[in-house]
Amino acid sequence: MNHSRAYHLPVMLQETREHLAPKSGETMLDATLGGGGHSEMLAQNLRPGGTLIGMDRDADALTEAAKRLEPYRDNVDIILLCAAFGKMESTLFARPATATRLFDGILFDLGVSSHQLDTERGFTFRRNEPLNMLMSRDDTEQTAAELLASANETEIARIIWEYGEERFSRRIAAAIVARRQRGEPLQTTGELAELVERTVPRAAWPKDIHPATRTFQGIRIAVNDELGQLESGLTAAIGRLGPGGRLAVLTYHSLEDRIVKRLFAEAAGRAPGAPGSSPAAWLPSATRTPELTLLTRKPVLPSEAEISRNPRARSAKLRAAVRNS
Repeated sequence: MNHSRAYHLPVMLQETREHLAPKSGETMLDATLGGGGHSEMLAQNLRPGGTLIGMDRDADALTEAAKRLEPYRDNVDIILLCAAFGKMESTLFARPATATRLFDGILFDLGVSSHQLDTERGFTFRRNEPLNMLMSRDDTEQTAAELLASANETEIARIIWEYGEERFSRRIAAAIVARRQRGEPLQTTGELAELVERTVPRAAWPKDIHPATRTFQGIRIAVNDELGQLESGLTAAIGRLGPGGRLAVLTYHSLEDRIVKRLFAEAAGRAPGAPGSSPAAWLPSATRTPELTLLTRKPVLPSEAEISRNPRARSAKLRAAVRNS
């Protein structure tokens, strides 16, 4: 397997293809290009005469995806853009070739790429590396270490609780600030993981994940403004779909999935029912003309065969919708 293909194993590839249904001559946008696995599938189906636009905030991803997509350039018009999908509308509008373009399909795969996990970006506690966590290579953005060195205890606790759903968030935040006050601010993933291990009572450690998993998730989401980006990106994507255009989103944790579920429901003119009720119970809303029709009332889950082949697919959920004519 060459490097570009090892960069990221695409999750739920066949299910994504079925819901986006790419056809020759169509125009599609991969808003989370990564290593180009999903984009390669799209390019294969868009030829001849189709257009594929790939977007990613990580310059490394653009480099690797360009290699993977090179064989398709004779049959497909391929445009790669370095930008976060939260800036989708301004990025597309800034280029004459994409300023007013509507899409037959748009894809979001919200997972952290295998490449980002395997390089020294500070996403994982499995290795001791600089506490960075940035998905881009922009040196002007605040790293996780800088966030934890400057935010107050209340804000750190809020981040870990709200974005990581960690019930010991206050204890962890207090330990981070106490260490900082001793003149020992956190600099590496190993230091953060060790601090969480010492702070969370051993009896309360999760059985199936590392005790620092939720803390790392919360800080990573905050550093990259992942939920704000998702709100902005999905809103822009719905507006950029042409009649009959399809939108597919792969999420990997409940915070992402809630946002996708809500925005899809709103755009479909449906109001979510009471907490715990089935999406099938959503009631039509008289206040908004539906822009979308839901293709998935419940999220599509990966098969057991895929999970055994690609463990990072375990938490994936796919939701899809189509733009009304």
